[in-house]
Amino acid sequence: MNGMSWAAQYVHILGVLLPVFVCAGIGVGWAVKKLHFPGEFISTLVTSVTTPALVFHTIATTELHDTMLLQILGATCAGIAIMACVAALMLRALRLPVASLLPSATFPNGGNLGLPISYLAFGEIGLAVAVTVFAIFSLSQHTLGVGLLSMSSNANGSVKRKLPWAIVLSCGAAIFLRTLDIQLPAPFLASAKLVGSITVPLMLISLGFALATVSRSSLGAGTLVGSIRLLSGLAGAVVVIYGMNLPALVSAAIALQLLMPVAVASYLYTERFTSVGAISAGAVLASTGIFIVVSPLLITWMTARI
Repeated sequence: MNGMSWAAQYVHILGVLLPVFVCAGIGVGWAVKKLHFPGEFISTLVTSVTTPALVFHTIATTELHDTMLLQILGATCAGIAIMACVAALMLRALRLPVASLLPSATFPNGGNLGLPISYLAFGEIGLAVAVTVFAIFSLSQHTLGVGLLSMSSNANGSVKRKLPWAIVLSCGAAIFLRTLDIQLPAPFLASAKLVGSITVPLMLISLGFALATVSRSSLGAGTLVGSIRLLSGLAGAVVVIYGMNLPALVSAAIALQLLMPVAVASYLYTERFTSVGAISAGAVLASTGIFIVVSPLLITWMTARI
């Protein structure tokens, strides 16, 4: 492409992502005006009610066949393993605490940012893939990620981990129904769809609020960790796109999830369990800012293959 066509593509993708910026901007504006933000209520609502509803409806009604869902599972697990290995090597090379910062450098923001961007970029199929990947990310982050933090040398043992049981159960129930080819009544599915539909706006508003309020005291080291997150995601994305025999749209949707910035949940857990929470907060800010700038180019690269 010439420079003009790349510029046109960039502007087009920015237009596609406008709803993301608008919703996140509401959260930023809320924080700037110092209005009361019911963070605990929204977090509980999203993790225990709306996201499980979204996961259930998407998996239960997706056009992706069961074999493809298993392939997405395998590709996502492989991506997580690759990202963790690359991130660990880079953290060690930069002499940063590996155990305390590996979850931040490994797990992407597949919920707040990944779901809406995948839907806007790749439509219903992209959302179905993203939801499946997000469910795997969530389970891994709340088990392996929190387990690693709790075993780190600076861990605070008084904090108990919370597993995403609602997401796990909704995912399991949807898979069970698909396996037995059981069709639920339309009103039930419509209810799950309606409840799940508010997940994306709530996540983006919460993300905007979090980005405006997290500590910036360790932005220098945080930028390094955020860069590691994006580079490890790029390594995983390249393997998924070029090393796995998946349909182009599916591989692009998985790769985009792997390329997401540092998850806000990683910062929250790092803050609770270790003494380097400020670095993780800086990583969230830096990686999200970098991703927003380069995301149109990444999406253009991926959509060119479809």
